[in-house]
Amino acid sequence: MCGHCGCGDKTGATVLNLQTGEKMTMGSHSHEHGPDHRHPHEHDHARNGGVGHTHDHEHQHQHESSHVHDHVHPDGSRHSHAHAHEMGHHDHGHGGDHGHQLRAAPAVVELETRILARNDALAAKNRAWFAGREILALNLVSSPGSGKTTLLERTIRDLKSELKFYVVEGDQATANDGERIRAAGAPAVQVNTGTGCHLEADMVARGLAELKPPPGSVVMIENVGNLVCPAMFDLGERAKVVILSVTEGEDKPLKYPHMFRAAEIMILNKTDLLPHVDFDVSRATANAREVNPDITVLLVSARSGEGLADWYGWLRREIGRAREAVFA
Repeated sequence: MCGHCGCGDKTGATVLNLQTGEKMTMGSHSHEHGPDHRHPHEHDHARNGGVGHTHDHEHQHQHESSHVHDHVHPDGSRHSHAHAHEMGHHDHGHGGDHGHQLRAAPAVVELETRILARNDALAAKNRAWFAGREILALNLVSSPGSGKTTLLERTIRDLKSELKFYVVEGDQATANDGERIRAAGAPAVQVNTGTGCHLEADMVARGLAELKPPPGSVVMIENVGNLVCPAMFDLGERAKVVILSVTEGEDKPLKYPHMFRAAEIMILNKTDLLPHVDFDVSRATANAREVNPDITVLLVSARSGEGLADWYGWLRREIGRAREAVFA
């Protein structure tokens, strides 16, 4: 997972407010300020000179295959780093065969568990923040090129007189998609993850702090194009919406079951291309329901408009449920 692909390190990750032009760096030890809540890993700088640090970093020290440093600060907070090293065979060339193999697997698993646990805690705060304001938050996920940005543009243009949309746009680099969303009529922040292959809850919180969506609005989180890691990282959304285009294979739900199992709805996009591609809609639907029997499946063309009424109807129902959930 993230310990191997590099996406656990936020070095180089940035948040660009497309309305103001202000660009912020997340960094490997980012300042994670939510819309009006604070997260466990944050530095609390008072406005009158920056006094008052609150640290919640975790460290552990293990020998053998990894180094995990555990420092406890005088105020009782903890600072934690896990460094996993894997060393291969050493041949010192003096007749002896020293096969030193330091295995990093246990430390890597522990570090990944901590990353996910910390993310889940932040996601829970995001979810509470959304719920308290009757905001519908959706996490749009797909592989690259599925058409999710085009679908989002069309949705904003068609419904912006009815609904207030705010968008957190995720990509590894460029602000191209964020600018497209802004041109469609919705305020947007562009989160560039650098080496990261998914958005995380603290990135969303930082984006919300910039967007400041009002009560009753709709927050669309367009995740980085990837069907693997985004399935594991909760952002505090009400539901994941997975977009699968007819230019992809019908077996995608079977190849990436965690994503389709985590999604509440699957949108089969680019249906206007069905006469020109070899794609079996019934098989794709059956595959999705094999891994997730409860998934809702909608056929849509963001270009021609086919099926958009069903998608918009689903959106309106979810907005109603988000508002009713406050009193549940």
